[in-house]
Amino acid sequence: MSQADPKSLNADMASRFAAIALGHVTREYPHKLDHVLNGPDDAATPKALHPIFYGSFDWHSCVHGYWLLLRTLRLFPDMAPAREVNALLAAQLTPRKVEGELAYLTRPFSAGFERPYGWAWLFMLQAELMQLNTVQGRDWSAALAPLTAAFRSRMIAHLPKMTYPVRAGTHNNTAFAIALGLDYARIAKDTALSQALRTKAMDLFLGDENCPAWEPSGEDFLSPALMEAEAMRRVLPAAQYSLWLDRFLPGLAAKTPATLFQPAYVSDRTDGKIAHLDGLNLSRAWCWRGIASAIDPDDRARSTSRTHALAAADRHLAAGLPEIAGDYMGEHWLASFALLALSPTSQTASNG
Repeated sequence: MSQADPKSLNADMASRFAAIALGHVTREYPHKLDHVLNGPDDAATPKALHPIFYGSFDWHSCVHGYWLLLRTLRLFPDMAPAREVNALLAAQLTPRKVEGELAYLTRPFSAGFERPYGWAWLFMLQAELMQLNTVQGRDWSAALAPLTAAFRSRMIAHLPKMTYPVRAGTHNNTAFAIALGLDYARIAKDTALSQALRTKAMDLFLGDENCPAWEPSGEDFLSPALMEAEAMRRVLPAAQYSLWLDRFLPGLAAKTPATLFQPAYVSDRTDGKIAHLDGLNLSRAWCWRGIASAIDPDDRARSTSRTHALAAADRHLAAGLPEIAGDYMGEHWLASFALLALSPTSQTASNG
Protein backbone atom coordinates (compact mmCIF):
# COMPACT_ATOMS: atom_id res chain seq x y z
CA MET A 1 0.00 0.00 0.00
CA SER A 2 1.56 3.28 -1.07
CA GLN A 3 2.22 6.12 1.30
CA ALA A 4 -0.02 8.30 -0.87
CA ASP A 5 -3.04 6.44 0.47
CA PRO A 6 -5.59 8.54 2.36
CA LYS A 7 -5.67 8.68 6.13
CA SER A 8 -9.29 7.58 6.36
CA LEU A 9 -10.97 4.38 5.33
CA ASN A 10 -12.40 4.04 1.82
CA ALA A 11 -14.08 1.25 -0.15
CA ASP A 12 -10.89 0.10 -1.87
CA MET A 13 -9.02 -0.18 1.41
CA ALA A 14 -11.94 -1.94 3.07
CA SER A 15 -12.04 -4.46 0.21
CA ARG A 16 -8.34 -5.10 0.57
CA PHE A 17 -8.59 -5.56 4.33
CA ALA A 18 -11.53 -7.94 3.90
CA ALA A 19 -9.66 -9.96 1.28
CA ILE A 20 -6.74 -10.35 3.67
CA ALA A 21 -9.03 -11.54 6.46
CA LEU A 22 -10.84 -13.95 4.17
CA GLY A 23 -7.46 -15.49 3.48
CA HIS A 24 -6.84 -16.45 7.09
CA VAL A 25 -9.99 -16.75 9.25
CA THR A 26 -10.57 -20.29 7.93
CA ARG A 27 -6.87 -21.16 7.60
CA GLU A 28 -6.41 -23.72 10.35
CA TYR A 29 -2.65 -24.12 10.20
CA PRO A 30 -0.18 -22.99 11.41
CA HIS A 31 -1.94 -22.52 14.74
CA LYS A 32 -0.93 -21.55 18.27
CA LEU A 33 -3.43 -22.93 20.77
CA ASP A 34 -4.30 -21.49 24.17
CA HIS A 35 -5.21 -24.91 25.47
CA VAL A 36 -4.84 -26.79 28.76
CA LEU A 37 -4.62 -30.56 28.40
CA ASN A 38 -6.50 -32.27 31.22
CA GLY A 39 -5.70 -35.69 29.78
CA PRO A 40 -4.70 -37.46 26.58
CA ASP A 41 -8.20 -37.20 25.13
CA ASP A 42 -7.88 -33.39 25.12
CA ALA A 43 -5.32 -33.45 22.33
CA ALA A 44 -7.39 -32.18 19.41
CA THR A 45 -7.17 -30.00 16.33
CA PRO A 46 -8.06 -26.30 16.42
CA LYS A 47 -11.24 -26.91 14.38
CA ALA A 48 -12.38 -29.66 16.73
CA LEU A 49 -11.87 -27.40 19.71
CA HIS A 50 -13.23 -24.18 18.18
CA PRO A 51 -15.83 -24.65 15.44
CA ILE A 52 -15.90 -20.93 14.56
CA PHE A 53 -12.60 -19.39 15.63
CA TYR A 54 -10.11 -22.02 14.50
CA GLY A 55 -8.20 -19.98 11.92
CA SER A 56 -5.85 -16.99 11.85
CA PHE A 57 -2.99 -18.64 13.78
CA ASP A 58 -4.78 -18.21 17.13
CA TRP A 59 -8.25 -17.82 18.62
CA HIS A 60 -8.19 -14.10 19.35
CA SER A 61 -6.79 -13.17 15.93
CA CYS A 62 -9.60 -15.17 14.35
CA VAL A 63 -12.15 -13.29 16.44
CA HIS A 64 -10.87 -9.90 15.35
CA GLY A 65 -10.55 -11.18 11.78
CA TYR A 66 -14.31 -11.72 11.86
CA TRP A 67 -14.70 -8.29 13.47
CA LEU A 68 -12.81 -6.81 10.53
CA LEU A 69 -15.07 -8.58 8.05
CA LEU A 70 -18.17 -7.33 9.80
CA ARG A 71 -17.01 -3.75 10.18
CA THR A 72 -15.96 -3.46 6.54
CA LEU A 73 -19.23 -5.08 5.47
CA ARG A 74 -21.25 -2.69 7.62
CA LEU A 75 -19.44 0.39 6.40
CA PHE A 76 -19.17 -0.71 2.76
CA PRO A 77 -21.97 -3.20 2.05
CA ASP A 78 -21.24 -3.08 -1.69
CA MET A 79 -17.51 -3.75 -1.41
CA ALA A 80 -16.09 -6.32 -3.80
CA PRO A 81 -15.82 -9.24 -1.31
CA ALA A 82 -19.26 -8.61 0.24
CA ARG A 83 -20.87 -11.74 -1.18
CA GLU A 84 -18.04 -13.95 0.05
CA VAL A 85 -18.10 -12.30 3.47
CA ASN A 86 -21.86 -12.79 3.82
CA ALA A 87 -21.59 -16.44 2.82
CA LEU A 88 -18.84 -17.09 5.34
CA LEU A 89 -20.70 -15.38 8.18
CA ALA A 90 -23.88 -17.31 7.37
CA ALA A 91 -21.95 -20.58 7.49
CA GLN A 92 -20.03 -19.81 10.68
CA LEU A 93 -22.21 -17.71 12.98
CA THR A 94 -24.78 -20.38 13.70
CA PRO A 95 -26.27 -21.43 17.05
CA ARG A 96 -24.78 -24.92 16.74
CA LYS A 97 -21.25 -23.65 16.21
CA VAL A 98 -21.62 -21.11 19.00
CA GLU A 99 -22.61 -23.99 21.27
CA GLY A 100 -19.32 -25.63 20.36
CA GLU A 101 -17.40 -22.49 21.35
CA LEU A 102 -19.37 -22.32 24.59
CA ALA A 103 -18.64 -25.97 25.36
CA TYR A 104 -14.94 -25.20 25.36
CA LEU A 105 -15.46 -22.69 28.17
CA THR A 106 -16.95 -25.38 30.43
CA ARG A 107 -13.72 -27.39 30.43
CA PRO A 108 -11.63 -27.50 33.62
CA PHE A 109 -9.00 -24.77 33.78
CA SER A 110 -10.72 -22.66 31.11
CA ALA A 111 -11.70 -19.76 33.38
CA GLY A 112 -8.79 -17.65 32.17
CA PHE A 113 -9.06 -18.64 28.52
CA GLU A 114 -8.16 -15.59 26.40
CA ARG A 115 -8.44 -13.19 29.35
CA PRO A 116 -8.75 -10.28 28.72
CA TYR A 117 -7.70 -9.74 25.10
CA GLY A 118 -9.92 -12.34 23.48
CA TRP A 119 -12.84 -11.28 25.68
CA ALA A 120 -12.50 -7.67 24.54
CA TRP A 121 -12.38 -8.62 20.87
CA LEU A 122 -15.41 -10.89 21.24
CA PHE A 123 -17.26 -7.90 22.67
CA MET A 124 -16.22 -5.85 19.64
CA LEU A 125 -17.44 -8.57 17.29
CA GLN A 126 -20.84 -8.57 18.99
CA ALA A 127 -20.94 -4.77 18.83
CA GLU A 128 -20.49 -4.90 15.07
CA LEU A 129 -23.28 -7.44 14.75
CA MET A 130 -25.56 -5.20 16.78
CA GLN A 131 -24.90 -2.34 14.38
CA LEU A 132 -25.39 -4.38 11.21
CA ASN A 133 -28.96 -3.35 10.51
CA THR A 134 -30.03 -6.37 8.47
CA VAL A 135 -32.12 -9.45 9.15
CA GLN A 136 -28.99 -11.58 8.86
CA GLY A 137 -27.13 -9.29 11.24
CA ARG A 138 -29.83 -9.68 13.86
CA ASP A 139 -29.78 -13.45 13.43
CA TRP A 140 -26.01 -13.60 13.75
CA SER A 141 -26.08 -11.33 16.79
CA ALA A 142 -28.67 -13.56 18.46
CA ALA A 143 -26.57 -16.62 17.69
CA LEU A 144 -23.41 -15.13 19.20
CA ALA A 145 -25.19 -13.64 22.23
CA PRO A 146 -24.69 -16.66 24.56
CA LEU A 147 -20.94 -16.61 23.98
CA THR A 148 -20.84 -12.85 24.53
CA ALA A 149 -22.82 -13.31 27.75
CA ALA A 150 -20.38 -15.93 28.98
CA PHE A 151 -17.40 -13.62 28.54
CA ARG A 152 -19.35 -10.70 29.99
CA SER A 153 -20.00 -12.74 33.14
CA ARG A 154 -16.31 -13.57 33.36
CA MET A 155 -15.34 -9.93 32.98
CA ILE A 156 -17.80 -8.78 35.65
CA ALA A 157 -16.46 -11.44 38.02
CA HIS A 158 -12.81 -10.72 37.27
CA LEU A 159 -12.73 -6.92 37.59
CA PRO A 160 -13.20 -6.72 41.39
CA LYS A 161 -10.29 -9.15 41.85
CA MET A 162 -7.89 -7.05 39.77
CA THR A 163 -5.82 -5.28 42.40
CA TYR A 164 -3.21 -4.03 39.94
CA PRO A 165 -3.35 -3.23 36.23
CA VAL A 166 -1.34 -5.17 33.68
CA ARG A 167 0.68 -2.52 31.86
CA ALA A 168 2.39 -4.78 29.33
CA GLY A 169 2.30 -3.81 25.67
CA THR A 170 0.87 -7.19 24.69
CA HIS A 171 -2.32 -9.21 25.06
CA ASN A 172 -2.81 -8.88 28.81
CA ASN A 173 -2.91 -5.07 28.76
CA THR A 174 -5.70 -3.97 31.10
CA ALA A 175 -6.35 -0.58 29.49
CA PHE A 176 -6.93 -2.12 26.06
CA ALA A 177 -9.55 -4.51 27.41
CA ILE A 178 -11.27 -1.71 29.31
CA ALA A 179 -11.35 0.54 26.24
CA LEU A 180 -12.84 -2.09 23.96
CA GLY A 181 -15.20 -3.29 26.66
CA LEU A 182 -16.53 0.25 27.10
CA ASP A 183 -17.04 0.62 23.35
CA TYR A 184 -19.13 -2.56 23.39
CA ALA A 185 -21.05 -1.59 26.53
CA ARG A 186 -22.05 1.74 24.99
CA ILE A 187 -23.41 0.09 21.84
CA ALA A 188 -25.10 -2.71 23.81
CA LYS A 189 -26.47 -0.20 26.35
CA ASP A 190 -25.03 -2.46 29.05
CA THR A 191 -24.89 -0.07 31.99
CA ALA A 192 -23.75 -2.69 34.48
CA LEU A 193 -20.72 -3.66 32.43
CA SER A 194 -19.97 -0.03 31.66
CA GLN A 195 -20.06 0.91 35.33
CA ALA A 196 -17.85 -2.01 36.31
CA LEU A 197 -15.25 -1.08 33.70
CA ARG A 198 -15.36 2.63 34.55
CA THR A 199 -15.01 1.96 38.25
CA LYS A 200 -12.00 -0.26 37.69
CA ALA A 201 -10.36 2.25 35.30
CA MET A 202 -10.79 5.04 37.84
CA ASP A 203 -9.41 2.84 40.59
CA LEU A 204 -6.36 1.77 38.58
CA PHE A 205 -5.49 4.84 36.52
CA LEU A 206 -6.99 8.06 37.88
CA GLY A 207 -4.01 8.85 40.10
CA ASP A 208 -1.31 8.18 37.50
CA GLU A 209 1.04 11.09 36.81
CA ASN A 210 4.25 11.79 34.87
CA CYS A 211 4.15 8.64 32.76
CA PRO A 212 7.77 7.69 31.96
CA ALA A 213 6.79 5.72 28.83
CA TRP A 214 9.57 3.15 28.99
CA GLU A 215 8.66 1.76 25.61
CA PRO A 216 8.69 0.19 23.19
CA SER A 217 9.65 -3.18 24.51
CA GLY A 218 10.79 -5.64 21.90
CA GLU A 219 7.42 -7.41 21.57
CA ASP A 220 4.93 -4.57 22.06
CA PHE A 221 1.92 -4.15 19.83
CA LEU A 222 0.25 -1.77 22.27
CA SER A 223 1.62 1.36 23.89
CA PRO A 224 1.09 1.04 27.64
CA ALA A 225 1.13 4.84 27.97
CA LEU A 226 -1.14 5.75 25.07
CA MET A 227 -3.49 2.86 25.68
CA GLU A 228 -4.09 4.06 29.21
CA ALA A 229 -4.81 7.54 27.86
CA GLU A 230 -7.29 6.05 25.38
CA ALA A 231 -9.05 4.07 28.10
CA MET A 232 -9.38 7.12 30.33
CA ARG A 233 -10.71 9.17 27.43
CA ARG A 234 -13.74 6.90 27.48
CA VAL A 235 -14.12 7.20 31.24
CA LEU A 236 -13.68 10.88 32.06
CA PRO A 237 -15.77 13.85 30.87
CA ALA A 238 -13.86 16.05 28.42
CA ALA A 239 -12.84 18.81 30.84
CA GLN A 240 -11.73 16.34 33.51
CA TYR A 241 -9.89 14.27 30.90
CA SER A 242 -7.88 17.28 29.76
CA LEU A 243 -6.72 17.89 33.32
CA TRP A 244 -5.88 14.21 33.80
CA LEU A 245 -3.93 14.15 30.52
CA ASP A 246 -1.98 17.24 31.60
CA ARG A 247 -0.82 15.31 34.66
CA PHE A 248 -0.31 11.96 32.95
CA LEU A 249 1.69 13.29 29.96
CA PRO A 250 2.81 16.73 31.12
CA GLY A 251 5.39 17.02 28.31
CA LEU A 252 2.93 16.49 25.48
CA ALA A 253 3.32 20.01 24.10
CA ALA A 254 7.10 19.55 24.08
CA LYS A 255 6.80 16.12 22.41
CA THR A 256 8.04 14.21 25.42
CA PRO A 257 8.46 11.39 26.22
CA ALA A 258 10.06 11.43 22.76
CA THR A 259 9.70 7.68 22.26
CA LEU A 260 5.92 8.04 21.97
CA PHE A 261 6.27 10.23 18.89
CA GLN A 262 8.73 8.02 17.00
CA PRO A 263 7.46 4.95 15.09
CA ALA A 264 9.07 1.68 16.10
CA TYR A 265 11.63 0.02 13.83
CA VAL A 266 10.83 -3.56 12.77
CA SER A 267 13.95 -5.59 12.03
CA ASP A 268 12.41 -8.95 11.00
CA ARG A 269 8.79 -9.37 9.91
CA THR A 270 9.12 -13.15 9.73
CA ASP A 271 9.56 -13.22 13.51
CA GLY A 272 6.08 -13.15 15.02
CA LYS A 273 7.09 -11.32 18.18
CA ILE A 274 9.23 -8.71 16.43
CA ALA A 275 6.40 -8.22 13.91
CA HIS A 276 4.31 -7.06 16.87
CA LEU A 277 6.03 -3.71 16.45
CA ASP A 278 4.15 -3.08 13.19
CA GLY A 279 1.01 -3.42 15.27
CA LEU A 280 2.43 -0.99 17.79
CA ASN A 281 2.76 1.63 15.06
CA LEU A 282 -0.85 1.09 14.01
CA SER A 283 -2.28 1.01 17.53
CA ARG A 284 -0.35 4.15 18.42
CA ALA A 285 -1.88 5.86 15.39
CA TRP A 286 -5.30 4.82 16.70
CA CYS A 287 -4.52 6.12 20.20
CA TRP A 288 -3.02 9.42 19.03
CA ARG A 289 -6.09 10.11 16.91
CA GLY A 290 -8.32 9.40 19.89
CA ILE A 291 -6.30 11.62 22.21
CA ALA A 292 -6.34 14.45 19.66
CA SER A 293 -10.11 14.13 19.30
CA ALA A 294 -10.52 14.87 23.01
CA ILE A 295 -8.57 18.14 22.83
CA ASP A 296 -10.80 21.07 21.91
CA PRO A 297 -9.41 22.74 18.75
CA ASP A 298 -10.30 26.10 20.34
CA ASP A 299 -8.33 25.34 23.51
CA ARG A 300 -5.35 27.58 22.86
CA ALA A 301 -3.44 26.29 25.86
CA ARG A 302 -3.50 22.76 24.47
CA SER A 303 -3.53 23.42 20.71
CA THR A 304 0.14 22.50 20.34
CA SER A 305 -0.48 19.18 22.06
CA ARG A 306 -3.32 18.46 19.68
CA THR A 307 -1.16 19.31 16.66
CA HIS A 308 1.62 17.03 17.89
CA ALA A 309 -0.84 14.20 18.54
CA LEU A 310 -2.28 14.39 15.03
CA ALA A 311 1.18 14.52 13.47
CA ALA A 312 2.29 11.53 15.51
CA ALA A 313 -0.79 9.62 14.38
CA ASP A 314 0.09 10.33 10.75
CA ARG A 315 3.71 9.24 11.20
CA HIS A 316 2.77 5.99 12.87
CA LEU A 317 0.08 5.23 10.31
CA ALA A 318 2.51 5.83 7.45
CA ALA A 319 4.98 3.44 9.08
CA GLY A 320 2.48 0.66 9.78
CA LEU A 321 -0.01 0.72 6.93
CA PRO A 322 2.32 -0.58 4.19
CA GLU A 323 3.20 -3.64 6.31
CA ILE A 324 -0.17 -5.29 6.87
CA ALA A 325 0.48 -8.13 4.42
CA GLY A 326 3.45 -10.05 3.10
CA ASP A 327 4.41 -12.48 5.85
CA TYR A 328 1.83 -14.54 7.71
CA MET A 329 3.25 -13.57 11.11
CA GLY A 330 1.80 -10.11 10.57
CA GLU A 331 -0.77 -10.81 7.90
CA HIS A 332 -3.02 -12.86 10.17
CA TRP A 333 -3.79 -9.83 12.39
CA LEU A 334 -2.33 -6.48 11.33
CA ALA A 335 -5.20 -5.42 9.07
CA SER A 336 -7.47 -5.37 12.13
CA PHE A 337 -5.22 -2.80 13.76
CA ALA A 338 -5.05 -0.81 10.54
CA LEU A 339 -8.84 -0.77 10.53
CA LEU A 340 -8.88 0.49 14.13
CA ALA A 341 -6.47 3.26 13.19
CA LEU A 342 -8.57 4.33 10.20
CA SER A 343 -12.03 4.04 11.72
CA PRO A 344 -13.93 6.99 13.19
CA THR A 345 -12.83 7.80 16.73
CA SER A 346 -14.99 6.27 19.44
CA GLN A 347 -17.00 8.57 21.63
CA THR A 348 -15.66 10.18 24.79
CA ALA A 349 -17.32 9.89 28.16
CA SER A 350 -18.98 13.29 27.79
CA ASN A 351 -20.72 12.15 24.60
CA GLY A 352 -21.21 8.48 25.28
